[in-house]
Formats: sequence, C-alpha cells, structure tokens
Amino acid sequence: QVQLVESGGGLVQAGGSLRLSCAASGRTFSSYIMGWFRQAPGKEREFLAAISRGGGSTYYADSVKGRFTISRDNAKNMVYLQMNSLKPEDTVIYYCAASPKGWSPVVALATVSQYDYWGQGTQVTVSS
Repeated sequence: QVQLVESGGGLVQAGGSLRLSCAASGRTFSSYIMGWFRQAPGKEREFLAAISRGGGSTYYADSVKGRFTISRDNAKNMVYLQMNSLKPEDTVIYYCAASPKGWSPVVALATVSQYDYWGQGTQVTVSS
C-alpha cells in the first residue's frame, strides 16, 4: 500500500510555471507506475501524464504535451509535474496517483480505474 501527498499548488499568473510534488510513503514506491490527473468541479478526472516504474518512459495527454513534464525520484519516493506556460483554464485541482498495472497498453494509463491509490489533491489557480 502507498499513501500519496501532493504539494506545490498555488496562485500563478498566466504564462508562469509551477512544479507540483507528490510524496509517497512505503518501501514499494518504485513498483508503481505514477500518474497525474486533474479535475474541475462537476467534471470527470482528466489524465495528464504517467511515468514508468524506473522513470525511463513517459506518456502525456495531448492537451499538455510540450507544456507539462512528469518525472520521478525513486530514491526520495517523489514524483513531480513541471507545468509551464500555464493558462487560466489550468485552474483546477491536481492529483497524483499510483498504479500497480502494466505499462502496456499505455493508453490504458489514461483511465482512472488503472490507479489504486490517490492523493488528496492540490489546488492550482492561474490568473489572467
């Protein structure tokens, strides 16, 4: 089992950057694929990015490809989401999640059901 705690959210101006962090508890962090999602009020949770257990492979939603970068540090039990060129429509709550599933097919990692563990979320607000 793993517990996840996000941090790094806050208020930023449009065009700015933020780096979200997700701290994981437990000794088995490296056995999980990690993902980032976001959710606006009244909407479904939206996939953003996933990273493989060793960090050598990544997968992004088209909506954030080129703006967001996922990374992980297994020695520190951390996963990160670097967000650049932020837009007001990026204003939502961001969640990290852990999946025990396989990397393939990678498109499956875009679905909420592939993830067993979730953090409590961190709010990002982008002002125009």
